[in-house]
Amino acid sequence: MQKLLSLFRSKSTLRSQDARIAWLLVAPSLIIILGVTLWPIITTFWLSFFVAPTGLNQVRSFVGLGNYLSMLEDVAFWQTVQRTLYFTVVSVSLELVIGLAIAQLIHSRPFGWKLLRFSLIIPWAVPTIVNGAMWRWIYSADFGALNGILYQFGLISHYVPWLTLPDAALNLVIVADLWHTVPFVALIMQAALATLPEELNEAAAVDGANAFQRFWLIRLPLLRPAILIALIVRTVEAFRVFDIVYIITGGGPANKTITISYLTYLFSFSYGKQGTGAALSFLISIFTIAMAILYIRFLYQPEELQS
Repeated sequence: MQKLLSLFRSKSTLRSQDARIAWLLVAPSLIIILGVTLWPIITTFWLSFFVAPTGLNQVRSFVGLGNYLSMLEDVAFWQTVQRTLYFTVVSVSLELVIGLAIAQLIHSRPFGWKLLRFSLIIPWAVPTIVNGAMWRWIYSADFGALNGILYQFGLISHYVPWLTLPDAALNLVIVADLWHTVPFVALIMQAALATLPEELNEAAAVDGANAFQRFWLIRLPLLRPAILIALIVRTVEAFRVFDIVYIITGGGPANKTITISYLTYLFSFSYGKQGTGAALSFLISIFTIAMAILYIRFLYQPEELQS
C-alpha cells in the first residue's frame, strides 16, 4: 500500500513539474499575446470613460458612461446603426444565397467546374483596398465601365454619377462587397457539400424526391454547421465594414454610406474625440457578440445533428 502511495505521489510530482516547465515555455508567448491584444483592449475601454481630445497637451476629463449615453441618445448614431444593419443583412443574405448556389453548381460537376472553382479564388484573394479602388473606377461618372456598358446597350442616355445618388450609393457598395466575399462563402459551402454522404441523396431519389426536395430537406439541414460558420464570420466582418466604404464613397453622398465603423474612425481621427470613438468601438463589439450568440442559439443544435 505504501509503495502504491509513493508511486502515486511521484507521478503527481512529475506531473506538477511538467506543468511548471510547460507554463515556463509558454509564458513568453502568452506575455506577447497579452501585450498585443489584451493591453490595447484594456486601455481603449478605460479611454471610453473620458473626454479625450486629440493632441499631446490636451487634458482628459472623466465622464463615466457619458460617452456611451451620449451615443445612445444621438439620433444620428441610430441612423448609422440602421444603415449598418441594412448593409449587413442585405450583403450577408445575398452572399449565402449566391454562394450556396455556386457551391451547388460546382458540386454537380458541370463542364468546366474545376475552372469555376479555381476562378473563385481570384476575387477573394484581391485585397479589400484594391477591390474598393477597382469598383470606384467602375462606378466613375466620367470613364466608368458601368456607364459604358449601360450606354452601349441603350439603357441610359447619358453617363450617370452613380456614387452621388444618395439612394443608390450604399447598394453599390454592397455589390462591390459581394464580388469580393461571395467566393469565400461558396468555397465553404462547396467543401461542406463534398463531405455529405451521398447515400441519403440517392435513397431520397429512389423514393421519388426531386432535386429541389433533396436539396431542401436533406442537404440544407446537413449544411447547418457550415452555414453557421459563414454567417458568424461574414456578419462580424459586414457589421465592421470600413475600408471598402472609405475607398468607394468616403461616407458620402450626404453621409448616406457612413457605417458604424466609419463613424468610429471619424470621431477618433477627424472630430478629435477619442473617448467617443473608443466607446463606439465597444458598442460595435457588443453588437457583434450579440449577433453571434443569436446565430449559435438558433442554428447550433447538436441533438439534431447527432440524430
